[in-house]
Amino acid sequence: MQNRIYIKDLKDNIGKEIIIAGWVDVRRDQGKMVFFDMRDVTGKVQCVALPMHEQATDQAKLIRPEWVLKISGMVNKRPEKNIKAGVLNGEVELEVKYIEVLNEARELPFANDAELNIDTLLDYRPLTLRRAREEAIFKVQSVILSSFKDFLNSEGFTEFRAPSLVGGDAEGGTEVFKVPYFYDQTAYLATSPQLYKQMMVGVFERVFTVVNVFRAEKHSTTRHLNEYTSLDLEMGFIEGPEDVMKLESRLLKYVTEKLKEKCTHEFKLLNVEFPLIPDGEMFPSMKLTDAQKLISDSTGVDCTQEPDLEPEHERWLSEYAKKEFNSDFIFITNYPRTKRPFYAMDDEKLEGRTKCYDLLFKGLELLSGSQREHRYDVLIDKMKWKGLNPEKFSFYLQAFKYGMPPHGGLAMGLERLTARFLNIPNIKEATLFPRDINRIDKRLSE
Repeated sequence: MQNRIYIKDLKDNIGKEIIIAGWVDVRRDQGKMVFFDMRDVTGKVQCVALPMHEQATDQAKLIRPEWVLKISGMVNKRPEKNIKAGVLNGEVELEVKYIEVLNEARELPFANDAELNIDTLLDYRPLTLRRAREEAIFKVQSVILSSFKDFLNSEGFTEFRAPSLVGGDAEGGTEVFKVPYFYDQTAYLATSPQLYKQMMVGVFERVFTVVNVFRAEKHSTTRHLNEYTSLDLEMGFIEGPEDVMKLESRLLKYVTEKLKEKCTHEFKLLNVEFPLIPDGEMFPSMKLTDAQKLISDSTGVDCTQEPDLEPEHERWLSEYAKKEFNSDFIFITNYPRTKRPFYAMDDEKLEGRTKCYDLLFKGLELLSGSQREHRYDVLIDKMKWKGLNPEKFSFYLQAFKYGMPPHGGLAMGLERLTARFLNIPNIKEATLFPRDINRIDKRLSE
């Protein structure tokens, strides 16, 4: 729009006549004057229509929230007593001289500042995303995503695009969505880019991808989705899983620093503190067996024979890490072979255990990673041990038959990472357009 400036730049144009455009946020009348807040993608400003500007005042009396306007006006300093320190445009207001209505809006089905339950938030998603809270959540998510990419590019990683239609399941048993395909064949929506990123290690050594993945489990929880954004990386020529864990620690430190740099306003608006990150090259780490013994000794509930951590144990360990290590992150390592995928390398020093790990962040599993098995014959044996037919993985196995270096990697969900940074209890609130057992945009029960 010609000559338009963004609302964030009004403070640099005091005493000048300018043009802005955006949405009406709220309107309030005061005698013969009309006050209303305008917002655009960069922020908000208070506007005032004075009786001396007749067209502007007459039009301002008609406008309602969410009307789209183009406004001409003068940027004025606020009186000293009306200055709002620490707020964008808290020291200025816009004296409106002319209003052009670009589009009217019907009355909203909820008040913009109302507390909304999860169903209302999602039923009216195109509207609720305009609210300051939701806008802040997804500004943070955008910075997380760009920081993830920037860090890995700086570390010599190459981005690639993994397919969403696959011929089989990378995890060897996860519930999958079937898709009718050509020649009476069945394809599947990918549950992970795992096999493809391993193949790409044989090309670029260090690779990453950002891809939507699909899980057909009939979850109805606050921590699961049926479609989410997976942040995946894989790196070759490692000496052990610690190499990947150290890189992940640096990555999350970098993401946190970028959030402090770019999203302080959003964290303040959402009343959230930045996570505690300890000194050192790697977050604190603990073997699963040691963690379970610690939990059992401290709580009196024996969990030492369990193959995995229960949600309450993840929360307990996170509190322990916060207290003992001043860290909101802790790695739990060496999960049993029975609970990890075929490509996870066995730990030769611990019978029945793998070189796998999870990272807990504020009481919840954030990601899983491991050193992968790179030896062709061992990989075949592991597939058979898992009850898988190596013939069905012949395309993938080519990479290993003809030479793969020791390698490892990890995967984490963008939405879960966002929710953990912002202490959001329901992952759906950190997902733009959630897909779950109950809805695809609209509720499936309708």
